[in-house]
Amino acid sequence: MNTLKLRLLIAMLLAPLATMAEPIRLHPQNPRVFEYRGKPLVLITATEHYGAVMNRPFLWEPYLDDLVDKRMTVSRLFVLYRELQTAVNPYSTCKPETLEYISPYPRTGPGDARDRLPKYDLNQWNPEFFERLHGFLGAAEKRGIIVEITLLADHHKPEIWEMNPQHPLNNINKTPVIQPEEYITLRHPALWERQRALVEKIVRECNRYDNVFYEICNEPQGNFPQQGGSSVLIDERQRATANARPNPTHQEIDEWQRAVAKLIRDTETSLQKKHLISGQPAYLAATPYEQFVSEGLDGDMLDIVNVHQMHRTSYRGRFYDISMFMSRQLRLRELRDLFVASAQEKKPLNMDEDNAASRFTNLEGWTIQRKRAWTTVLSGGHYDMIDFTIQNRLETGTPEAQASIRTWMKHLSVFVNELNLAKARPNPKLVQRTPEHVIACVLDVAGKDYEIYLADGREVTDKGLGEPIDGELAVSLPEGDWQPTFLNPVTGALTEGPQFKGGNTRFALPKFNHDLAIRLRCL
Repeated sequence: MNTLKLRLLIAMLLAPLATMAEPIRLHPQNPRVFEYRGKPLVLITATEHYGAVMNRPFLWEPYLDDLVDKRMTVSRLFVLYRELQTAVNPYSTCKPETLEYISPYPRTGPGDARDRLPKYDLNQWNPEFFERLHGFLGAAEKRGIIVEITLLADHHKPEIWEMNPQHPLNNINKTPVIQPEEYITLRHPALWERQRALVEKIVRECNRYDNVFYEICNEPQGNFPQQGGSSVLIDERQRATANARPNPTHQEIDEWQRAVAKLIRDTETSLQKKHLISGQPAYLAATPYEQFVSEGLDGDMLDIVNVHQMHRTSYRGRFYDISMFMSRQLRLRELRDLFVASAQEKKPLNMDEDNAASRFTNLEGWTIQRKRAWTTVLSGGHYDMIDFTIQNRLETGTPEAQASIRTWMKHLSVFVNELNLAKARPNPKLVQRTPEHVIACVLDVAGKDYEIYLADGREVTDKGLGEPIDGELAVSLPEGDWQPTFLNPVTGALTEGPQFKGGNTRFALPKFNHDLAIRLRCL
């Protein structure tokens, strides 16, 4: 074979590799955002409650179609964990009826689990679950929707642990009796092997997809106060032994998280594609709750650092009060300052589940979530909230949610994606002065293109929140001619303002309620 033919043959063999799609990755020019299908990407969503696969009646096609229509970019998926229905945290797709819950394991018996259905066999895999898993991921990939696959989870309460197929009362495989808090530790080798097998199975099954990344554990918490009462209907001697063990520290839980992260990477070593790993360092469960952003940004355990709403969130020695769970608190200044302070880090910071007001499925609650979404994204972060109106047979939410929060998220996504996100960075120094009560967030592209978000930062308990705001915005711009365009985050309406010269200058704002977005472009 001559040299030319040999080169042609090699080129033909290498061509498929050269054109092979890559999984979502950190953008090489800006590791605070992602790259997917060759384009910068910000994660923005008002998603269902993570049960699209486990909840049998849920129809994901209309749900995903609505994400595309609303320009949302991500969904989140729980593999094993499910929750109880409660009055405070309402019914959702993550709280399926017992007969409708689909586990990765089949129910074979003999004997009944805690829910009076046949026990699980952890040595087998449930074909229905994996058929739905591939159906959902394939449909999402077809539509360009990213899926965060949450592999494991902290149970928070004994009664939630008692629903897990890996609980000793729910399977025929004699898993160990533990305190719920010990589930996310390495204390019990037999249980760890069950976790290992599940993680490896999911990672292998999902390796073909480019639109996924893996979250190690949802809401890992350590230093939980000792409570006792680890389970029900088990031998009293076993229960006493379990309760006698001290609850794990957050350092011990992070040791387990590092083991899961290593398992994911080791499993993918022999596979075609390599995927990102997200998560958060274990937080302190003792009141007040504390989460540690710096620990996630440091080291190599995580590629993406997740943040949940928590009023003690530490970064590089400072605590930020970014709201409490279901509290109706905005805390916009602290939220902005956290993301801006961490802007030079080399990993994305992702508001992975913002439930500051999501159970209040009304205009007040949705307005809070809209303002927090804009604040996060215009400060260089990514944003996920749960839309609790999305349920079985209501896969696109209620008409009220469609007309408000879901459409509002579209306005945000369209607006921010007009920027060159690979070059966009937060610039808190641009805005010199705002009208009273207003908080400003700024994304800057090379000093030539700015997006500014202005929000009334008062809390719902403060007098005057939501009343009309007007006045001027003082900015420090490079020299040149500048064109402002104003966006109403509620209606999506765009209006152009008069051009003005750069430098230290002011320009008039249109009257607005709650919030206003502005794009400044150098002509």
